[in-house]
Amino acid sequence: MPHTRADFRFFHRLRVRWVEVDIQKIVFNGHYLMYFDTAVADYWRALGLPYEEAMHQLGGDLYVKKATVEYFASARMDERLDVALRCARIGNSSMLFECAIFRGDQLLIGGELLYVFADPATQTSRSVPPALREILTGFEAGQTMLQARTGSWNELSADAGAIRTRVFVQEQRIPAELEWDAADASALHAVVYNRLQQPVATGRLLQVRPGLGQIGRVAVHEVLRGGGAGQVVMQALIDAARRRGDTELMLHAQRTAENFYARLGFISRGEPFDEVGIPHIEMAMPLAR
Repeated sequence: MPHTRADFRFFHRLRVRWVEVDIQKIVFNGHYLMYFDTAVADYWRALGLPYEEAMHQLGGDLYVKKATVEYFASARMDERLDVALRCARIGNSSMLFECAIFRGDQLLIGGELLYVFADPATQTSRSVPPALREILTGFEAGQTMLQARTGSWNELSADAGAIRTRVFVQEQRIPAELEWDAADASALHAVVYNRLQQPVATGRLLQVRPGLGQIGRVAVHEVLRGGGAGQVVMQALIDAARRRGDTELMLHAQRTAENFYARLGFISRGEPFDEVGIPHIEMAMPLAR
């Protein structure tokens, strides 16, 4: 079992809350398994895989066969912890994840989670699909999990449209007649795919006038937000604007996503406004030639 931070490349950050501690203000022993389980969900996000859809495509599901926990020291109330995971071994139908919880560089808890890939109807084991095996080994080797493609609406409408429908029409309840417009035909579109070739994010780039580009319709699969897909689609559109010779980019950001765009270099300007009933703010970013 690994015992140092250097043994891992994946970390999930969490903060200990009062409901997870006993009267001595230390974490209940059983909660560490919950921490591991929470980190596993974040691990799948890092793989770029919407779990339910990915398992459906792979023809199975994962079931915990064995879980072990080794205690070295206790976590206390209000501490920030890093939960580390790595896929250490893939057998014929099983996958072993090694887990560790750190406070800074101090190892508090170690553990192992043994999963079996199985038929969800009968729960009988199946061989780990080659595609999943390649994704896991590739991630642990530091390979990129997401890839963006750019193209016209004719080329990408099926995948871009599916993500936009899921996010804007179904999740945010924007009327479908307001989501689709004539600008799609002239825009450059970007779609981000995971390594199962599932579309997970999209966006488009318009040209307002020579030198000024506008990014819009940026949408990310809800279970993958925070996993990097949004940044991948934005970078693809920013790179395309630079190649086109744009000197400035602007966008209308939903206020809930303002910090995301700010981290990419966009600056808010003007007053907030409503667009399709959702609070927005205009943001802009200069582009170096």
